[in-house]
Amino acid sequence: MCPFAEKETRVVLSVKMVSQQQTKDSGSKKLGMVAPQDKSSKEMKSSKKMKFASSSAETEPTSQTTISDDSKSTGRGMSTMPRVVKRKLQKLRPIVEYNKMGKGIGQAHIEMQSYIGVLARSRVPLVDKKWSQIPKDVKEQIWEAVDMAFVVGQGGKKSVLASAAKKWKDFKSTLTRHYILPYTNDKEKLSHPPETYKFIEKAQWDAFVASRLSQDFESVHSQHAQIREKLEYNHRLSRK
Repeated sequence: MCPFAEKETRVVLSVKMVSQQQTKDSGSKKLGMVAPQDKSSKEMKSSKKMKFASSSAETEPTSQTTISDDSKSTGRGMSTMPRVVKRKLQKLRPIVEYNKMGKGIGQAHIEMQSYIGVLARSRVPLVDKKWSQIPKDVKEQIWEAVDMAFVVGQGGKKSVLASAAKKWKDFKSTLTRHYILPYTNDKEKLSHPPETYKFIEKAQWDAFVASRLSQDFESVHSQHAQIREKLEYNHRLSRK
């Protein structure tokens, strides 16, 4: 066959294939079928942008860039937030932004707060103590972990540890209300940490359960419940 004729034949076949594909796609649309989109492209469109600071391990951040973070939030159990770990390895730290009132805003702030919650639940011992009684080295570990992962900005260490204190207190309250008090007559249920929080050491869990079932705690818990009920009652009256 003549080279020119062979080339012309290939072009004709190519046109036919494109035409057939267009016809097929058109038919799929009529049937309500949509071709799958590229996953990475779809995630990039739905992702939220954050400002990042790139730095070496020895120096403070010197340059900024904007990249897309396509990670999704994880549950409140033993989340390790792998996206945060990955960025730490890449020496990228999201820059936490604040509004004019000094309140944290944006995706970086949301992720930082989630990370603080993970650290508060997993690194602070589950003990019947106040935050002020927690060893300083534990608090320092939390601050260093957050500072390595984010450019905290306003508030700095003080605001991070204040957030960790609240999240730790809320965590103990959640365990008490949802995993201990409803099962005071079920020793088997209380004999091991909840499935959601398997990282809790059994010895710490046993001691924490015992403290929550003590008469002293029951008395304090009852007093707090009465105070809350009174406040709610007064609030309802004030709205009438």
